[in-house]
Amino acid sequence: MTSGIRGTLRAGRARTAGDSRPGAAALVALLLGAALSGCATKPREPEPAAAPAPDIPADAPAVYRLDIQVDGAADGKLRELLQQHLDIARYRASEAALSRVELARLAAAAPAQAQALLETEGYFNAQADVQREAGDETRVRLVVKPGPQARIGKVEIEFTDAIASDDVQALRDSLRSAWPLKDGSGFTQSQWSAGKNDLLLRARAGGYPLARWAETAARVDPETQSVELHLVMASGNRARFGALRIEGLKHQTRQSVERLTGFSTGDPYTEQQLADFQERLAKTQLFDAVRVQLQSEVVEADGTSPVLATLTESSLQQSTIAVGYHANSGQSVSVEHLHRQPFGLAMRARSKVQLSRDLRGMELELSSHPQPDLKRNIGSLTFEQDRSGDTIATNLGLRLGRIYESPKDDRLSYVELLRARETAGSEVNTNLAVSINQQWTRRRLDSALLPTDGHQGLLLLGVGQVRGGGSDVSGPFGRMQLKLGAYKPFGGWFGSARLEAAQVVARESVGVPEKLLFLAGGDESVRGYSYHSLGPQKAGLTVGGRVLATGSLEIAHPLLSSMPSLWGALFVDAGNAASRWQDYRPVVGLGAGVRWRSPVGPLRADVARAQETGKWRLHFSVGITL
Repeated sequence: MTSGIRGTLRAGRARTAGDSRPGAAALVALLLGAALSGCATKPREPEPAAAPAPDIPADAPAVYRLDIQVDGAADGKLRELLQQHLDIARYRASEAALSRVELARLAAAAPAQAQALLETEGYFNAQADVQREAGDETRVRLVVKPGPQARIGKVEIEFTDAIASDDVQALRDSLRSAWPLKDGSGFTQSQWSAGKNDLLLRARAGGYPLARWAETAARVDPETQSVELHLVMASGNRARFGALRIEGLKHQTRQSVERLTGFSTGDPYTEQQLADFQERLAKTQLFDAVRVQLQSEVVEADGTSPVLATLTESSLQQSTIAVGYHANSGQSVSVEHLHRQPFGLAMRARSKVQLSRDLRGMELELSSHPQPDLKRNIGSLTFEQDRSGDTIATNLGLRLGRIYESPKDDRLSYVELLRARETAGSEVNTNLAVSINQQWTRRRLDSALLPTDGHQGLLLLGVGQVRGGGSDVSGPFGRMQLKLGAYKPFGGWFGSARLEAAQVVARESVGVPEKLLFLAGGDESVRGYSYHSLGPQKAGLTVGGRVLATGSLEIAHPLLSSMPSLWGALFVDAGNAASRWQDYRPVVGLGAGVRWRSPVGPLRADVARAQETGKWRLHFSVGITL
């Protein structure tokens, strides 16, 4: 301590030796007092050194947890939106390596991103803030207050060009009615964009292929949270069908294509007519590929636009050999031949031979190319021997008729001559039946091959005369058959139902051929029972009944998210056939199965238990039937 004082003094003297100004002594006294007071004070304990901060590089990977808190009734929907599209959330979900510097940058940008995302859902006054807890860099909390959603206050949809004329008022009304954002509804960017696209598609399908939006505006008032929409559609001129141009014909005639158009030159264009034309061409089975389009960019002097059909012809002849197994008829082999222009005639010839365990048959069918009324004339000769039931039925049939086919509806009118020989034990009956028949088919399905929504139905009505043999009596008869099918998706599941009801009306003594009667059981009837095993009993044998009713309910669900085309299913079937409704007693089959939704239709494998017998049976089937 003494040496410290001396040093201070020496320093004082050195500075004052040559200094004669007054106050130098006072300065020396002040310095001396400060030194003495420091010597009298107890020394302060040294503070413990702080623990050194961990040396974490700024580019080290950051492991963090993100919490998104949304206030309001729509919190679930908005939280999902933010989790899907915020950068900081997407990086977290992908578990990508993220540095602490990058995490800080994403956290700082998150509020602005959140506000922009909420604006797409109509929340234009949203507030967002990121909160980081002190000392805990692993947790990021985004707090969002969306505020009220903006509502539609006014919608104006105007039209210019040809669509504004008086004769298309109905189309304009339908377009306004189809607009999704009505007055008072909440505004969303997705509905705004989808609505504009949908109205353009509807206008183009309605005959204005050059329709476009001349003006679209969504004016938002953040203070009142209201949105005014203003749209102006410019349609261009109404398109009209012009001359038909065909590319790709080699063997088929131009007339075979022209007959299927369904419209004439100068008719107003609609997209549906063009789609129907393309569907009719594809159904002829004359072409491997069909494309039909209106060349709207070309306008002739008469105001029409040409229609271009680009075709790839199928080969003139085609043969198919198939070997397989069917749960109804057992193992089988079939050979089929198709000639698309026999002897150079505008017709189609199909022949088929099939041999299986329980079913043997041959068929020859001739059908014309579609006529100007879009109908085809058909004629067929068939021979069939069915051993699937207790009665061996051998049938020879001749059928002549006309068929109209469209994407949604088919109509078939035909006259049928049937010679039937039936052997049941030691009893043999031979009958001849002539009938006139009308069949209607209606389809309203989202897909003809793999339906999940919609319905379809078939109705067959026929009257005829039977000429009985042996103990059978001749007489008139009537035949009715109704088949219905429905499909409905719900909550990730897919439901389907089918119903069939049929009846033959004739005196009990009239010997109606077995082929015109009804049997139940099998893949498309009551599963759990063998094919055609359900029906009235005669001398211990199952024979065809004059009444039938069957039904089925089924639910299915995809088994694996990675294989959405593979479904599992549960079902219950019920039904039977009988001689009359008073004797009708339905039986039940329960089971489960798998479905593969293949490009050629659903392939089904089912295991079902027959409640009457307690036995299990395996069923295979392909496609949907009516």
